[in-house]
Amino acid sequence: MKKIGFIDFFLSQWHANNYPQWIREANEKLGTDYAVAYAWAEKDVSPYDGVTTDEWCRTMGVERCATIEEVCRKSDAIVILSPDDPENHLPYAKAVLPYGKPTYMDKPFAATVEDALEMEALIKAHGTPFFTTSALRYATELDAVEDCYAIATMGGGRAVLQYLIHQIEMVVKKLGIGAKTVRMQKLCEDQKLFTVRYADDRSAVMHFAAGAPFAVTMSQRGADAVTHSPVTSAIFDELILDMVRFFETGRSSFDMAETMEANRIFAACLKAEQTPDQEIAV
Repeated sequence: MKKIGFIDFFLSQWHANNYPQWIREANEKLGTDYAVAYAWAEKDVSPYDGVTTDEWCRTMGVERCATIEEVCRKSDAIVILSPDDPENHLPYAKAVLPYGKPTYMDKPFAATVEDALEMEALIKAHGTPFFTTSALRYATELDAVEDCYAIATMGGGRAVLQYLIHQIEMVVKKLGIGAKTVRMQKLCEDQKLFTVRYADDRSAVMHFAAGAPFAVTMSQRGADAVTHSPVTSAIFDELILDMVRFFETGRSSFDMAETMEANRIFAACLKAEQTPDQEIAV
């Protein structure tokens, strides 16, 4: 069995609670043998449900480690979680990446462009196989249009900081790199529109609406009609399959340049959220 180590801000949260079982299910499909075996958390008690690190580890059949370094020494692959607190990713990455073991990091990649650039430099310096994404990249609804030049996405969540990255990931998958500016228009307290402009004819609008399900509308060059779809595909099944494939091969299924582009747009959106109706450079 190949052993995965979890590193988290606190362990009892949706991702950490579900990934171990989904990894076991991915093994059955891929013929692999991975399991979450070790875990470390900075905070001992989850603010969501009051579950402690020891309680989570007992429930999951996982060994608690005293330090990040212990997790890294014992594990074959690392998962850095902390999905709601991306400011923790850089300090965790500084401890993990020197071990050179395949590392998956939960979204958002980084809270700032500066953090993302520092992590990219560490990844290159240590030659560490690295992979990060939102599960929305795996929405099969995105495959309906090949030559997409305009996309509108919709989705919600608790806050832009944690959830807008899902829409950004869809935009980058379809439009690629090269975003120039972002502008935010506040429709009301619970609805915000983020418009992404490019130097060419590409464009994107992301509608962040509290509680709204994810959906995508795309335009194809040379076509008169648009394609609109709610996102209902099994995005997390595909994410976990891709994660386990990555642990096996050490290769991400897409270029790191897309991760950096998504982070630049994300950082610009955070600034735009504070300065409505002003263009922010990406």
